[in-house]
Amino acid sequence: MTDRNRLIYLPLGGAGEIGMNCYVYGYGPAGKERLIVVDLGVAFPDMDGQPGVDVILPDIAWLNERRDRIDAIFITHAHEDHVGAVGHLWGRLRAPVYARRFTAIHAMRKLEEAGHSTEQVRVAPVWPEAVKAGPFTVQFAPVSHSIPEASALVIDTPEGRVVHSGDFKIDRDPVVGEPFDPELWGQIGADGVLAYICDSTNVFNRHEGRSESQLPEPIGALIAGAKGMVVATTFASNIARLKTLADAAVANGRSVCLMGRAMKRMVSAGEESGVLTGFPRTLSPEEALDVPRENLMLIVTGSQGERRAASAALSRGSYLGHELQEGDMFLFSSKTIPGNEVGVARIKNALAEKGVDVIDDSHGFYHVSGHANRPDLEAMHDILRPRILLPNHGEYRHLREHAKLGLEKGMTGIVAANGSLVELSGNAPRIVEYIDVSKTYLDGTAFVGALDGVIRERMKLALNGLVAVALIVDEDDVLLEDSWVQLRGLPETAGNGADLAEMIEDELASAMPRFDAKTVMDDDRLEEAVRRIVRTLCLTEIGKRPEVAVLISRLMAA
Repeated sequence: MTDRNRLIYLPLGGAGEIGMNCYVYGYGPAGKERLIVVDLGVAFPDMDGQPGVDVILPDIAWLNERRDRIDAIFITHAHEDHVGAVGHLWGRLRAPVYARRFTAIHAMRKLEEAGHSTEQVRVAPVWPEAVKAGPFTVQFAPVSHSIPEASALVIDTPEGRVVHSGDFKIDRDPVVGEPFDPELWGQIGADGVLAYICDSTNVFNRHEGRSESQLPEPIGALIAGAKGMVVATTFASNIARLKTLADAAVANGRSVCLMGRAMKRMVSAGEESGVLTGFPRTLSPEEALDVPRENLMLIVTGSQGERRAASAALSRGSYLGHELQEGDMFLFSSKTIPGNEVGVARIKNALAEKGVDVIDDSHGFYHVSGHANRPDLEAMHDILRPRILLPNHGEYRHLREHAKLGLEKGMTGIVAANGSLVELSGNAPRIVEYIDVSKTYLDGTAFVGALDGVIRERMKLALNGLVAVALIVDEDDVLLEDSWVQLRGLPETAGNGADLAEMIEDELASAMPRFDAKTVMDDDRLEEAVRRIVRTLCLTEIGKRPEVAVLISRLMAA
């Protein structure tokens, strides 16, 4: 370890995956760097891989060990995969949080819900004003995205300028929020950019990006032709899209009802921060029940197939008194995020079974992405002309493709997935260390490590079922006095029609007299012997090797 100062970059989430964004920058002698954190986001679980989990958080163990060196936390925008973990993790980091006003409103709410003071959140100024944090000078540069007040971070360091893109696209008329400003970005690139850490989500899309301002006409025409009730779903945070949908409804003689707490919160935050104006009056779900179906439009949460959201509830039956009928129309004004296809398809199929007309972007022009397509990425490369390109916000295939694109443009491209500690000082970037990073699950109110075994055990129960065995052992005579078996997640009858629980009880009653005294008198030995008997019988009778829980009660002489 030397006293030479170095500039480092460390992704703890969001590099090699979509979601759970968390990045660290540091400057100073190796092992003594002052640190800043960019974004504290969450990812959302799927029932196949993380059953019962509420949200997935980045593993900040490395940061927690260095919390005394963290000068600030910067949040680029208010999407959950960038701000969602602030309330859960701030108590372990305890550094001031900087964000623009719309994002700060959400960060404050999350801290308040977690029992922390909202004074820890500071509303950040916009370029060219700056925030000083240790050896870093940080400026929030407005970008267009699918949420208001999204920003890139211009991070000036003693080694040079680093630009952290955040999520962005080039949109000159985004309906809500700031349009792309080529003059501003020309100024940012004019002084030279050492490294560009850049969104890679749409690197494979070679088409020109589409503007949010192109949507009102086709969405309006679609609603104009609808006969029954219209329901639309989109990302709750995309308040520009919410306004487009609501305006189109009103223009076609329909009242608007927002359904979903997240959607109402976003609209409220937009109006409070001043970025959303002129949003049409909305009805409560109760008020909307008095409106004729042909004059009503519901805008609901659940575009990604979330089981507890309004879209899923409507597909299963009714929600807050409202029920879809044959001839109604349901519009998905959204893109399905990879991994959510099954949940979205489940909703679409359930709606189709009801006779509802399901419309998505494959039927016409009803959605635009908030992320930069390949031409937008190339345009930003040309404007900033960075020496180093570090792709982030994408799966491995996105990072590799973006790095190749950088090399073609004459930049030094490097793929740095989660846990890769990159030194940006010197002649070329290099990965100098690999940090062991995992994930943290919020399971109810408990934090569970991905490698702790809790979720793995839960998955084994889901896959194999459970047999609970209670034994009463007479210690004087060293024999089984009685046994009781209960099944969970297993068929009640075996293949021959016999009662499975009774078969297990009979098998145990038959086997116990053959156990030696050492086995009967030792709980661990007895549990293992019982577990082996139960699993062997179940494998023979029903083709399953269930999990087995054994409870032993011992009768002793008075």
